[in-house]
Order: sequence, then structure tokens, then C-alpha cells
Amino acid sequence: MTTRAPQFPGAPVVRREARDKVTGTARYAADRAPAGCLYAWTVPATVAAGRVTAVRAVDALAVPGVHSVLTHDNAPRLQEPDDPILAVLQDDRVPHHGWPIALVIAESLEAARTGVGELHVEYERDAYDVTLTDDHPGLYTPEEANGGHPAVRVRGDVERALAGSPVQVDATYRTAALHNHPMEPHAATAVWADGHLTVHDSSQGSARVRESLASALGLDPDRITVVSEHVGGGFGSKGTTRPQAVLAAMAARHTGRPVKLVFPRPQLAEVVGHRAPTIQRVRLGADLDGVLTAVSHEIVTQTSTVKEFVEQAAVPARVMYASPHSRTAHRVTALDVPSPSWMRAPGEASGMYALESAMDELASALGLDPVELRLRNEPETEPDSDRPFSSRGLAACLRDGAARFGWHDRDPRPAARQEGRWLMGTGVASATYPVLVSRSTASAHAARDGALRIAVNATDIGTGARTVLAQIAADALGVAPEAVRVDIGSTDLPVAPLAGGSSGTASWGWAVHKAATALAARLAEHRPLPADGITTTADTEEETGEESPYARHAFGAHFAETAVDAVTGEVRVRRLLGVYAAGRILNARTARSQFTGGMVMGIGMALTEDCGTDPDFGDFTAKDLASYHVPVCADTADIQAHWIEEDDRHLNPMGSKGIGEIGIVGTAAAIGNAVRHATGARLRELPLTPDTLLPYLL
Repeated sequence: MTTRAPQFPGAPVVRREARDKVTGTARYAADRAPAGCLYAWTVPATVAAGRVTAVRAVDALAVPGVHSVLTHDNAPRLQEPDDPILAVLQDDRVPHHGWPIALVIAESLEAARTGVGELHVEYERDAYDVTLTDDHPGLYTPEEANGGHPAVRVRGDVERALAGSPVQVDATYRTAALHNHPMEPHAATAVWADGHLTVHDSSQGSARVRESLASALGLDPDRITVVSEHVGGGFGSKGTTRPQAVLAAMAARHTGRPVKLVFPRPQLAEVVGHRAPTIQRVRLGADLDGVLTAVSHEIVTQTSTVKEFVEQAAVPARVMYASPHSRTAHRVTALDVPSPSWMRAPGEASGMYALESAMDELASALGLDPVELRLRNEPETEPDSDRPFSSRGLAACLRDGAARFGWHDRDPRPAARQEGRWLMGTGVASATYPVLVSRSTASAHAARDGALRIAVNATDIGTGARTVLAQIAADALGVAPEAVRVDIGSTDLPVAPLAGGSSGTASWGWAVHKAATALAARLAEHRPLPADGITTTADTEEETGEESPYARHAFGAHFAETAVDAVTGEVRVRRLLGVYAAGRILNARTARSQFTGGMVMGIGMALTEDCGTDPDFGDFTAKDLASYHVPVCADTADIQAHWIEEDDRHLNPMGSKGIGEIGIVGTAAAIGNAVRHATGARLRELPLTPDTLLPYLL
């Protein structure tokens, strides 16, 4: 498919909801206060596996203000939910620590929380297993990894090619469980009125929530409205329906009154997903000139006993570098742990850390510059499919980034540069993320008084979707963006996909562009306008349903300078620079925010974020922001994001690629490679905390 790319300005327009957010007038899911609203507080299981044998609620119900207590004995019955994690309060099973086993509903949040403390729960405990190992007896090869990717892909004869390669790398890398921790916790406010359910939900896609609620409650979707007007971040954790929406709807049905439920932050880790830990073995073979002869990337990860979720961490190795022989494979085991789920750049963030670390090790073994090594292994077509790339700007990103960063001025010797007690180093890594797009609908309306309105059920999770969609419509209509009103965030609007997979703008924007273009044509024919104005609608089912003959990906290059305290092992990121090839940038201001936001998350992945599982109790060890350390301003002193001009005619009418996730993809590896350059020590497990580094510095 070839589409025309208009001359879109990419102006750095200020996001239109910014003032509402900073003044507190933007309304989030928990800000709704319907008359007679009750407050609910969930009770998480305190055992890792087993069943609930008794819930004694007498003392809880005696707390002033407590209205009722829901358990598996009295909660409304659900139909078969479309996601097993939503089957809450339906039976006595406990599949993992933190599984919701009761709900206390009260006149105030304080009363609900007090009532939880007076609840007495008894369990029958089962043996459990929460520890992932690379030789776990429960490991199996699934049919697919996430995203519909085959679990195993093989080209050529990897073992023979590796054995015959004069230079080889064989290394195992580990990543810890990571948690999304958006600023706004998961929340829902549910109201039943005349048989119609309205839910204000903190979600990345209200249409998906409505589908889940209809399935679970046995309702026609037309009897449900879900609103996600403003969402305070999600990073994937709000990409699928989470239990708060179902629990709030159940509680509102049970009590006959509106119910508000906000998960407290310590409960989020166990009920809204996490990035699964991985153990990754990467083997690379190359000739003496650094040309890859073989690539093998094998993943071991975990899922829960509730549902299968397979982090697709080996998939990026199918895209990145040319080699005649390749094997990429995933194995998984079901443990008694919370269900892993989507987190910013799922698969790519984990997998590219291992692959790009191994490429750095190969460059060291060859005595070759790491940038040059990557350039020597640029493929002519996508290695896995042999399809031509719609565009591939990785080489341009590497060269431009190296020039901006001053890469070629560095001393390549490890542990050769020191400033006082600080050991200095630099590192580089590549990044990639697929171009994804889904069917969307939208409408465009011109009123007789000249007002212009775009309607599409998009979700703005902090990315500036309202602003960019206004720019797309304005470009098609030939007006200024401020002349266009954009309505989003409700299932009462034209159906649209969720905000996820860096696909939101491409999907919604395509429909908006199509509707606005049609409206512009109608306006040229009708003057004056009829009394009710003119409305055009658009559906991109046909366009997005076509399989592209091209391999479509965004690419990037990350460069990092780190300083390692030789006494304490502390790592500071002095500089972090990213250069991206992501199609046409539609808004320079919001794009830079997305790129740098991803890079900040990459700093956390590399240096601070870590959450193990307690083998004695089966729960996560870091459940709040006091123990789970996300980067703060002091960790992000000098972050720069740049992009190259990329005119790709095989994407969508705007010529855009997704930008929300690629910023995190190569950051952790670039920082890890810089730490190795600074210290001479190669650590292969994230995060790189002082306690792990100190043994190599003494």
C-alpha cells in the first residue's frame, strides 16, 4: 500500500489539556463524585497458593459506615470473562499472592479501609513455586509468543555456523521483574441507572473495557458506557481491562449505589501486570571483519497459572542484523505468581538489552568500534521475512548520534578514563520497534457557524493525543489547529482502538485524516452550510486490513556516558542521547517528550528498578515507590532526543511511525555498555546497583 504524505508541519503545538492538568480541572476516573457514592477497598490474598476457607465479616460490618462486604460467597455472579484475571470473587481459589479475595464497601474511604482491618480470613495453603530458573522442570515451548509471533524461528544451521565462526560470544543476561507504576493508580467509578452501566475507568482503551464488562456481566455493549477522559499514565498496565472496573461494577450492582474503587499503590504490583523477568542466552558468531555469520537468541521467562503471557523478547533479533544463520526461541513456565502483562516496549526492551549487550561484547572481542560493527551488519531486507523495509534509518541514526555525542573522540580502552574517584565510560546501543496500526473510525463535523469538531474514541494517556489529532485534522481542512475541537475518551464516540503498541496516533490519525479530508471536499461543494451542518465519517477497515508487502519499523540509536564511583559503586548517567528514525514527526514538542520519557524509563531499567519475589511468602518485595526506585530529576541531568527526516510513503497518510516506546528500547544496553567501558567489568544482570558493582571495583 502506498499513501500520499501531505506536507505536515510538525509544529511544536502546546498540548491543549495542559492548563487543565496543572490547574487541577482535568477530571480523572477517581475524581467523579456521583450523589450517594460509596467507596470500596480490596482485600488481597496473603498466601501464595491455596484457597479461602472462611471470611468472617462480623467485625468489619460493625465498623461505622461500612455498608457491605463482598466475598466469593455473596458477590454477583459473572459470565465467562474474556480475560481470566477478571474472574474475581467467583470462587475460593488463590492463584497467587495479592489476588483479590474480598471487597469492603463503605460510606467513606476511611471506613472501608478500617473495615478491611477488621476482616478475618482463613486459608488452606498449598505448596507453591515462585522462582524462575533456566532449568526449571516446568519449562515448555509455547505455540506463540505475545503479538502472535511464532515461539521459534530458524534459518540455516546455527550450531554449525557458530562452531565455524572464528569469533564468538556466548553470554547469558538476566532482567528482573519490572512494574509500570503510572502516577495515577488504577481506578474506576461505576454507576447503574435504569439498567445502563456507566464506568469512568483509568484505562488506555475504553472500548476494550466495555467489551470486557459486557462479557463478564452478560450485558449488551449498548447498555454500557465507559469513559476514560483523562488518564494519568499507563505504560501498558492499563492496556487491558483490569479488575477495578469489574469490581466497581459488581459492587454498584450489589449495593444499588454508585461505587468508587482506587487500588492503593502497594496492591498494584500484583493485580495490574508487570514486565516478566527473563533469562536470555545470546550466541553470536562473526568472521574476523565483524560480519555476523550466526545469531542465536533463546529466552526463558515466566507466566502465571491464571493465563499464558509470553514476553516476546527474542523477536527483535529477527529484525536487527543480517546473518545467514539464525535461531530465536522462547520457553516459559507457569509459576504461582501474578500474571505478567504489557509494559512499555514489551519484548523489545528486554530482548534488545541482551542483544545489544552481546553486540558490544562482540565488538570488544573483535577490537572493532561498536558503531562500526553495527553498520557492517545492516541487512538489505528484513532478515526474518526477507521483505523490503519501508524505510530503515538505523545507519543514519548511528552516524548522526555518533557525531552529536562526540563518540569518535573517546578512548576505546576500558577503564582508561578517570575524574577523581569517578570512572568514566561511554556506550552505544541500537533500538527498534514495529510499526503497528489498527482499524479505527472517526467523524468530522462542520457547524453552520464555522465550528469544526472531530470525534474519535481515542485515549490520551499523557501523550498529547488531543493536540496531535487536532493538527492532523487541521492539516486536512486547511485551518489552524486551534480551530478544531477534538472529543475523545468515551465509548459514545466513534469506535477506536486503545492507546498501546505505539499505534495510537497512526490508527486514530488515519481515520481522522480520512474523515477530515472528506469533510473538506464536502465543504468545497456546499456554501452556505445546511442548518445542522455537515458530518462525514470514516472507517479504515479496508486500509488497515491490507497486509503490507513491506517490513515497517522505527529505529534508533542510544549513546550514554556514565560515571561510576570507584569507592561506592554508584552509577550516574552524565549524558544520554537518542536519535530516532520514526517517520514524519507530527508535533516536535510532544514527540520529544515521548522520546525522553522512554529514555528516563530506560535509566530506571538499567540502574534502579528491581522487584524480586520473596521465596518464603511468594509476594513481590518492592510494592511502593519507597522501595521500588524509579528515576528522579537528579538521575536525568542531560537527556537529548533528536530525529532524522524520514519520508516513508508506505505507512499512513501522515507518514508517521509510533514514538511512545522506542525511547526505552536501547537505553538500558547503552548504559550497561558504558559501565563496562568505565570499569572494565561486564555485568549481565539488571539493574546495575552499587552492591553488584562493588566486588569488581575493590
